[in-house]
Amino acid sequence: MDVRFDGAAGRVTGSLHQVQAAGKRLLLDCGMVQGSDEEEAINTQPFNFDIAGIDAVVISHAHIDHIGRLPLLVARGYKGPIYAQNATAELMPIMLMDSASLQESDAERTNKHRRDGEPEVVPLYTKDDVQKTLPLIRTLDYHQRSEILPGIEINLLDAGHILGSSIVEVFADGRKLVFSGDLGPKGTPILRDAENPQVADLLMMESTYGDRDHKDRAETIRELGGILEAAWKDGGNVLIPAFAVGRSQELLYWFARHWDEWQMSRWQIFLDSPMAGKVVQVYDHHHELFDADAQDVWKGTPNPFRLPNLHVTESVDESMAINRIRNGAIVIAGNGMASGGRILHHFIHNLDRREVHVVFVGYQAQNTLGRRLVNGAKSVRIHGQEIRVNAQMHTVGGLSAHMGQTELLEWYGAFKPAPIVALLHGEDDARSALAAEIRQRCGVDAKLPRPGETVGV
Repeated sequence: MDVRFDGAAGRVTGSLHQVQAAGKRLLLDCGMVQGSDEEEAINTQPFNFDIAGIDAVVISHAHIDHIGRLPLLVARGYKGPIYAQNATAELMPIMLMDSASLQESDAERTNKHRRDGEPEVVPLYTKDDVQKTLPLIRTLDYHQRSEILPGIEINLLDAGHILGSSIVEVFADGRKLVFSGDLGPKGTPILRDAENPQVADLLMMESTYGDRDHKDRAETIRELGGILEAAWKDGGNVLIPAFAVGRSQELLYWFARHWDEWQMSRWQIFLDSPMAGKVVQVYDHHHELFDADAQDVWKGTPNPFRLPNLHVTESVDESMAINRIRNGAIVIAGNGMASGGRILHHFIHNLDRREVHVVFVGYQAQNTLGRRLVNGAKSVRIHGQEIRVNAQMHTVGGLSAHMGQTELLEWYGAFKPAPIVALLHGEDDARSALAAEIRQRCGVDAKLPRPGETVGV
C-alpha cells in the first residue's frame, strides 16, 4: 500500500491524497486550496496524476478544503464513485453549489473591470459541473465496513469535527491505513467525541494545532459572553466570520444555552448565508448524530435553530439591508477565513467603526484576510476598496473544531503499537512541533511529507 500526498502537506487547506493498493488507485479527499491569490491559483493547475487512473474517491467531510475540487475533477474526466458518510453526502450539494456560485460571481465581477487585452476570467467550475458531480456520490453509515473496489474495504468512524465528519479506515493488501480527516476536540457541542481506531500500519493525521492547545472551553464561553456584553455597551454590531457548517450551528447552540444569562433577546441575530437554512435542515435530519447534551438542548426552549430573534437571510437584498443597522446586530456570515463570501460586504460597512466588534471563532489560514486582521492589520483592501480597520478584534480560540496538541498526542498514543505517522493538514511550524512531541513521548519519527512525496507500508 502506497500513499502519495498531493495536498495539505505543509499547509492546512487543499486536502488531497492518493492511495495505491490491490492494483487500484483511490483518492482521499479532493479539497480546494484557500489563502492568497497565488495559493488559490494552485486550484486551476492540472491534477498531478492521471484522472483516468483513479478508481474511487473517499471524502472525510464536507468542508470546501476537503471537497472543493470535486467538480473540477469531474469536469476533467472523472466518472467513478465518490463515497461519503450520509450526513456529509447531504451537505455536499449545498457546499459545492455555494462554491460554484462564488466562482461564477467572482469571475463576473473581475471581468467587468478587466482592461482591454486582458484575458477573460473563467470560473474554476460552474453549477453545471456540480450537477454532474452529485450523481456520483455513494453514501455510507458509520461502522459500515464495505468493499468499494476489488480488494479494498473502507470503514468510517465519527471524527467529531462537523456533522458527518469521518475518520477513514482503508483495508487492503493485508495492511490497514487510517486517515484521521479533521479531528474535533472532546466536548465539542452538538457532536459526539471523535472515535479512535487504535490499530493502524500507517496513520495519516491532521496537525492544524499541533503546536498549541486551546483555551478551556468553559473559559472560552465566558469570554464570548463578555464580548457580547462589551459590544452592547459600546453600541455597535458584532461580526462573526464563520463557515456555514459547524461553527455557525455551534454559535446558535451557545446563544440558546445562555439565552437568559447573556440577555440574548435584546439582539437581532442574523445568519447571513444563502445556504444556512439548508444546512440547518440537514442538522435537523440527523439528531441521531448529536451527543446527549445537544439532544437535551434541542428539546428545551428556545430551540437553537428557531431563536425568536434569529433571521436567516437568503437574498442579496436581505443581506445588504443588514448594513443599515448601526447597533444591536450579531451577524454570522461566511466564510470563516474571510477569504470570500458575504462577510466581506459587512466588513466594508463596519471595519472602520470603533464600536464594532469582530469575533474570529476558527482557524485563519496564512495569507487570508482573516489572518491579516487577527495579526493587527491597520487597513485592508476588499473588492478594490481600501478600508481602515478601527473595529475591535477578538480571537476566541477555544471554539476550535480541531484537537489541540495535547489531545492529538493522546489520540495518537491510543494506537498500540504506535504506527508510522504522516502529519498533514498543518503549517510547518505546527506539524514540526507535534512531530517533536511524538518523537519524545513515543519514540517514533513522524513523517512530514511534502506535496508529491510517497510513503509505503
